Amino acid sequence: MNRTIVRRTQQTQLSDEPVIASIIKKIYENRGIKNLIEVNHELNTLCSFEKLLDIDKATQLLYQHLQQQSKILIIGDFDADGATSSALAVSALKAFGAQQVKYLVPNRFEFGYGLTPEIVEVAKQWQPNLLITVDNGISSLEGVAVARNANIDVLITDHHLPGAALPEANAIINPNQKGDLFPSKNLAGVGVIFYVMTALRRILIHENWFNLNKIPEPNMAQFLDLVALGTVADVVALDQNNRILVQQGLKRIRANHCRVGIKALLDVAKRNQTKITAADLGFALGPRLNAAGRLDDMSLGIECLLAEDYQKAYDLAIHLDDLNQERRVIETEMQYQALEALNKIQFNKVLPFGLCIYDQNWHQGVIGILAARIKEQFHRPVIAFARGDNNLLKGSARSIKGLHIRDVLDAIATQYPQLIEKFGGHAMAAGLTLETNKYAEFAKVFDLEIRKHLTEADLRDEILSDGELNLSEVNLTTAEILQAAGPWGQNFPEPLFDGEFQLISQRLVGSKHLKMVLKIADQLQLDAIAFNVNIEQWPNHRCEKIRAAYRLDINEYMGRQSLQLLIEHLEPI
Repeated sequence: MNRTIVRRTQQTQLSDEPVIASIIKKIYENRGIKNLIEVNHELNTLCSFEKLLDIDKATQLLYQHLQQQSKILIIGDFDADGATSSALAVSALKAFGAQQVKYLVPNRFEFGYGLTPEIVEVAKQWQPNLLITVDNGISSLEGVAVARNANIDVLITDHHLPGAALPEANAIINPNQKGDLFPSKNLAGVGVIFYVMTALRRILIHENWFNLNKIPEPNMAQFLDLVALGTVADVVALDQNNRILVQQGLKRIRANHCRVGIKALLDVAKRNQTKITAADLGFALGPRLNAAGRLDDMSLGIECLLAEDYQKAYDLAIHLDDLNQERRVIETEMQYQALEALNKIQFNKVLPFGLCIYDQNWHQGVIGILAARIKEQFHRPVIAFARGDNNLLKGSARSIKGLHIRDVLDAIATQYPQLIEKFGGHAMAAGLTLETNKYAEFAKVFDLEIRKHLTEADLRDEILSDGELNLSEVNLTTAEILQAAGPWGQNFPEPLFDGEFQLISQRLVGSKHLKMVLKIADQLQLDAIAFNVNIEQWPNHRCEKIRAAYRLDINEYMGRQSLQLLIEHLEPI
C-alpha cells in the first residue's frame, strides 16, 4: 500500500489570540476551530441534558423505580464502552440509594449482541422490575417485546443509529433518534448513561430525595473517569462536548480522583498516572478491557471498574492484561492468514474496493481488531467474518473516512432482504450476521455497493500533516504545548508534522520497531522510533536520508525527560 503525506489546508480563521501559541493557532485552524470557546473544556460549557428526547419520561421512570426500591438490572455490551457504561449505571444508582442493582452482560459467544429474547430469559431468573440497556438496545425489538410481555419495564440508553422501527420500550434515550435535538450526536454509550444519571440527580434534588433518605448528594464529576475511558475507547468523534467530557475525566485521573480499577489498569500498563493522555486510555486501557469481552467474560472488566479494594482491582487488571496478551497472539496469527490470502488476490490485481475476509478457524472475539488492521494495511472498508452458531457467520466491519458503513449495510439489506440476518452499528464500525452459504454472494454485493460510494482516489492512503516545524519549534516546550492543547482523538487528530532528516543510525528493537537517530539541517540530533515497520524494508542501511511524518513525544527515563519523534510514516529519499 502506497502512502502519501498530504499537508492539511487551513479550514477556519481564528482571530489573533495572544493567549495561545502560533503553532496551536495553526493546528486549531487546520481542524476547523472557529472560536476558542470550542476548546474551552470547563464543565459549565457542556450541552444540557434537557434537549435529549424523552429525558423527562426516562427520569420519571427511574425515579418511580427508585421510590419502590425495585430490582434494577443493567444490560451492557461486551466492549470497553459497554463496561464503563455498566459500571457507571451501577455506581450512580447505588450512590442515589438504589439497593437492588445488578448488571448482566451477554456472553458474545452464547447470546450475541444486545437485549435478545434469550438474554431476557436469563434476566428473568432474577425477577427484575426494570431493565436498563447501556450501549445497546436501539435495535432490540424482539427482546424488548419479550420483557414488556413479562411485565418488566425497559429503559433503553444507546448511541448506535436506529433502524426504521424502534423497540416499544417505556423510554428511549439516544441522541441519534429522529426528532432528538441534543446538539452532540457523537456521545458514546457511557456518555448517554452519564447524561441520564445527571438528569435523574436533578429530579432527586428537586424532590428532596437525598435529605429525606439521609444520602450524601453525589457529585456527578466522580463518574467522569469512566466517561473519559469509554468515550476514547469507543473511538467516537471528539466533538466539542466529548472533548470536555474526556479532558475533565483525564484531569480527575491525573489528580488521583479516580476509581481504583482505573488506577490498577494504569499500573499494569506501566503508564504514569499523573501525565496520562487520551491516547493512553485508547491504546493501553481500552484494549485490556476489550480483551475480556473478546476472549472471556466482560464481567471481569466491569468488576475491575467497580472494585473498591485496590488489590482486588489489581488482580483483575493482571487477568485482563493476560487476556490481552492472548488476544495479541490470536490476532497476529489471524492477520498473517488474512494477509497471505489477500496478497494472492492482490497479485492478480483484482483486490476489491470492499474486502470481505473469512476463515472458519478465526476467533469470533478478535475479528473486529483484525478488520481494523487489514483496513489500515489496504485502506479500504473491511469486514472480517468468523463462524458462529447455527450455521451463521458473525461479521465485524470497519470503514475508512468518507464511507458510512452502517448505511452501506442498510442499502444491501434493502436491495437484498434475504441476504443479511441482522446488522447494526455506526459510521466507522458495524456488525452483522448472515448464513454461511450466503458469504460468497454477500462479498460480491458488498464490493459492488462500496464501488457506488468510493473511487480509486478514495482508496489512496493519505497521511494528513500539519506541515513542517521550524527548527526552533522542535523541542520539549512545543511537545508540552501540543499535549496540553488536547485531548486529541477521533475527528480531532493529534498534531502530525513532516520533514526531511538525515538518518544517522537505525536498528530494530522488539523484533519489529525501528529505533533511529535523526538529524535536522546538519544541526539538531534527535531520537526517533517507528513502530511495526515492514522488516523486509527496514533497516535500510543504504538509506542516508528520509522523509517522515512524525509526532513530538516526551520520553521519560530515570526521571529525565527528552524529546523523541514518533514516526508515523517514513520513506527513503
